[in-house]
Amino acid sequence: MSKKFYITTPIYYVNDKPHIGHAYTTLACDVMARFKRLDGFEVKFLTGTDEHGQKVEKAAQVAGISPQEFTNAVSQNFRDLTTQLNFSNDDFIRTTEERHKLACQQIWRILLDKGYIRLDTYAGWYAVRDEAFYTKDEIVDGKAPSGAPVEWVEEPSYFFALSKFQDKLLAFYEANPDFVAPASRFNEVKSFVKGGLRDLSVSRASFKWGVPVPDDDAHVMYVWLDALTNYITATGWPVDGAFGNAETYETLWPADLHMVGKDILRFHAVYWPAFLMAADLPLPKRVFAHGWWTNEGQKISKSLGNVIDPVALSETYGLDQTRYFLMREVPFGKDGDFSVQAMIQRMNSDLANDLGNLSQRVISMIFKNCEGVIPALPVSPSSEDSAILTACDALLDQVRIHIDQQGFHEALKSIWDVIAAANRYVDSQAPWGLKKTDPARMQEVLAVLAEIIRQFAILAQPFMPQSTAKILDQLGVDATARGFDTLAGQARLATGHVIGKPEPVFPRFVEDEISS
Repeated sequence: MSKKFYITTPIYYVNDKPHIGHAYTTLACDVMARFKRLDGFEVKFLTGTDEHGQKVEKAAQVAGISPQEFTNAVSQNFRDLTTQLNFSNDDFIRTTEERHKLACQQIWRILLDKGYIRLDTYAGWYAVRDEAFYTKDEIVDGKAPSGAPVEWVEEPSYFFALSKFQDKLLAFYEANPDFVAPASRFNEVKSFVKGGLRDLSVSRASFKWGVPVPDDDAHVMYVWLDALTNYITATGWPVDGAFGNAETYETLWPADLHMVGKDILRFHAVYWPAFLMAADLPLPKRVFAHGWWTNEGQKISKSLGNVIDPVALSETYGLDQTRYFLMREVPFGKDGDFSVQAMIQRMNSDLANDLGNLSQRVISMIFKNCEGVIPALPVSPSSEDSAILTACDALLDQVRIHIDQQGFHEALKSIWDVIAAANRYVDSQAPWGLKKTDPARMQEVLAVLAEIIRQFAILAQPFMPQSTAKILDQLGVDATARGFDTLAGQARLATGHVIGKPEPVFPRFVEDEISS
C-alpha cells in the first residue's frame, strides 16, 4: 500500500469573489500536494465552497434570486480559480451537495444519540459576517473581535456540550505538540480552552438556508458544524450511507493537514476536534494557521479599494512568478505585506538573474559548444565538482523537512542557496574560457551544471510547475523521470542526446510594462 497524504483548504464562503487570501491558502496546499506526489505519496487534495448560512440567504435576497442560484454562480468563481492558478486539487466539495448533507445529518444523529446535543434557547451576541456567536466579554465597542458588527439574538437552538471537552482537548494538545502550528497560534488555542468552554449553539431557527436538522425541520444546522464536516464527507464517510466508501475513508482519514487562515483557527482547533471526539472519530493530525496579507502597508478591504485579485496579479507578472513570490516573500504563518516593488525585485533577482540566467547560459553553451548534445559527467570529478554535486544531492532531505513543517520560504531559501553556489561555480570554472584551452574540461563543467539545473528544476516543480517543466524539456528530461526518486544521487541527467535551442524561461520584468 502506498503512503497517503490528505490535505485540505478551508471551504471558502460564497459571499464574494476570490481574493489573494483564498489563493494564498490554496497555493500552499497545492505546493504541499505536488511535493508529496513527487515524493511517492498517494495524495488527496480537497478544496471547495461553504454555501449555507444567513449571509448567503440575505445576499441572494438582495440579488433577487434563490440561494441555490446564488451559490451556483459564486461557487463557480472559486472552481475557476483552481484552473486559473494551476491548482492540482483532486476534489471540489460544495456544502449544498447531497453527499455532504447526508454526512452532516449523520454526525448530528451520532452526537444526539450520545447525549451531546440538547434543545434549549439561545440569547446572545451574533455576528452575521463571521457566522459566529460571542460572549459579552468578547464584544469591544459594540463589535466582535474581528471587527464585525453584532446583533442580539434570542431564539430556540440546539446546543453541543462543548464544555464537556475542555479537559479532553487540553490532554490531547499535551499529547500532540505538533497539532497546531505555528507554536504561537497553538498557545492562543490552549489559552482559549483553559479560559473555559461554554456549550455551543449548533442550530438556527431564524432562517432556512442550511442543512435541515434531522427530525426537526424548524432548525438548520449551525454553519460551522455543517462546514467542518466537509473534510470527512470527502473521504466517503459515513461508509454505510448512499455515498459511502469504506476503502477511501479508511485510507484517507484522519486528514494529515488542515490549512486555514488564522481567523478561523479556533473553529478548526477547538470545535472540530470536540465534534470528532464526541462522535468517536479520529482527529486530524495537524492544523496550520497562516497569516494575512496587507497591501503596500494598508489593511486590505473593499472600502479602501485595495483588494488584490490573484488572477490579475498572475496575468500582470506571470503565473509561476506570482506563485513563487507568495511562497518566498513571507515566512509562512506570519503576516506579510504585498508591494509591487518587492514582487519585481524577487522576479528579477531570484528568477531572472539567479535561476533563469544560470539555466539559460548553461543550456545555451551546451547547444552552441557541444553540438547540442548533453555531455557526460566527469569520471574523476574535481573537488569543486564534488562539492557542488554533494550540496545539490543533499537538497531533497533539507527541503523535505521544511515542507513537512510548512516552511515554504525556508524550502525555497535552501534551493536558492545552492543556486547561488552554482553561479559561483560557473564563475570560478569559466567554461567559456575552457572552450579554447581545455574543451574536454569545458564539457565536464557543463555536464555538472546541467545536472545541477535538472535537480533544481525537479525540486522547484511544486512551486513553479509550468516554468520548471520548460527547463526540464530544454534539458531533454523525460516526463517519466521527474519524480524525487531521481534526486539525491539516485539518478543523473541522461547524456548523449541532442537538445534544441533554449528560450528564456524567466525574462526580466521591466517596470514600464505595468502600465503598457
